[in-house]
Amino acid sequence: MDNRSGKMKLTRHIKHLVQILSLVILFGLTGCFRGQPKEKPPIHPVLDMDFQPRYSAQDAGPFFENNMAMRPTVYGTIPRGHLNANDSLHLGVDATGDTLDQNPLIVDMELMERGQKEYDIYCTPCHSPTGDGRGIMMNYNYIPATSFHVDRLRNTPDGHIYRVITNGLRNMPAYSHQISVEDRWAIVAYVRALQRSQNASLSDVPEQMRDQLR
Repeated sequence: MDNRSGKMKLTRHIKHLVQILSLVILFGLTGCFRGQPKEKPPIHPVLDMDFQPRYSAQDAGPFFENNMAMRPTVYGTIPRGHLNANDSLHLGVDATGDTLDQNPLIVDMELMERGQKEYDIYCTPCHSPTGDGRGIMMNYNYIPATSFHVDRLRNTPDGHIYRVITNGLRNMPAYSHQISVEDRWAIVAYVRALQRSQNASLSDVPEQMRDQLR
């Protein structure tokens, strides 16, 4: 009985020891989880070039004669994918530098639908779906947007509208970073359609449909 009792006690002690060690290991692992506050710096066995001599923006750099670490852009260089060789398409001007009168893209139904989609996203909040300048932003004491249906904008060249979308004007921000070049021209085409829809004459209606207007 004594041997058996001793073995049972030893077994219980071993089980308790295993449980204690398991808890210690579990708590140790939880301390390694990300986001846990630690007083000591984390172990970083593999540096992977995380720490190397370098200069931050605007730092002084004794390597160059002007003691500036930052280097100016080399004159004439163009970032890859930003070669804007077509002034009519990218700048909205003709060969003489004057504002382009007409849209350089082929205006078809596909371009119009594309322009409507982009217009609804970027222009409707201020200019409204009809282009009268009474968009939803006007309900929040925003500076009134210009209506596209005034004579000045009906008679302005297409290139002017494109350049306003690109560069902004007065309180209107520039959209060159949000809207691609082709989509800007698509919006110009759709704005022209809105102007035509609100200022159409009888001659704009097909002859076979004119009788329906009387």
